[in-house]
Amino acid sequence: MREPILEPNQTPWSTEPETSFSIWGKRFLRGLAVAVLLLAAISGVRSWIRPNTTATTNGGVSQSSFPSDEARAVATRYAVSYLNWDEGNPDARPAQIGLDLAAGLDARAGWNGRGKQTADKAYPGEVKVDSSGVTAVVDVRVQVRAFTKSGRSYLPGPYTWQRVSVPVARSTSRVVASGPPTYIADERVALPENMPPAGQPDDELTAVTMKDAEAFFSAYAESDAKVEAVTAPGAAIRSLNGVVKLGDLKSWQVYTGNDNERRATAAVTWDGAGDTTLDQTYSLTLRRTVAADGAQRWQVAAVG
Repeated sequence: MREPILEPNQTPWSTEPETSFSIWGKRFLRGLAVAVLLLAAISGVRSWIRPNTTATTNGGVSQSSFPSDEARAVATRYAVSYLNWDEGNPDARPAQIGLDLAAGLDARAGWNGRGKQTADKAYPGEVKVDSSGVTAVVDVRVQVRAFTKSGRSYLPGPYTWQRVSVPVARSTSRVVASGPPTYIADERVALPENMPPAGQPDDELTAVTMKDAEAFFSAYAESDAKVEAVTAPGAAIRSLNGVVKLGDLKSWQVYTGNDNERRATAAVTWDGAGDTTLDQTYSLTLRRTVAADGAQRWQVAAVG
């Protein structure tokens, strides 16, 4: 085949005019790329890679918005009302229960109207919110005292702790109890296996600071002024103000660490009223201090 003969100044290729559609397409793609970059800058690339997986209700309300503090307050008062009854005044209990129980539910809440029991102290715990985000159960521990009928009077029994699970629901205006509580077991549980270790003992520093530890706990039992005199500068430690007296520092252990701050533990016997003694274990923070004459000491900087 013969090569085509080109005229002078003629290029070996030819150009074709670009169509208006291809020009529009390129402009559209460039605009789309710019819009994507702007959106990424506004919303954050991280939210695209790891989107928010918080469970929501059917209406799009997050479980994290559940009013847990209000739920604890309502469940605590309701649990106290629920565990209080007196056959000599049967109307008092429904009146108190009605303060928190949802309207339309039976304010007798399962009580047969007999017997007597009082409940005064209560402490709320975990709030478990349902996947709907509307209902929850609140763990509440209540101190109660049952009475035994003897003739026309009642004999008080010992104080005991009971644990109940209180169902609650949030309405448009407030949290309400949605039914009677249920008893749940409050059993002892062993410590977790992954408890963090206290650290490596520093026996030399333990021996050096033993007398200072005794002086601290003696002052800690008596007054704020005495505590301030034996603690590290800037420490804000309040005393027990004479509630108990130091009986014995049973054990004292300082652990390895840096040159300025250490952790320590102490087992203390407190002398209470009469012949009562009580053993307690403390965790403390020690801080190295340097006096004007260059003398160095390790003093308690925090308790707990």
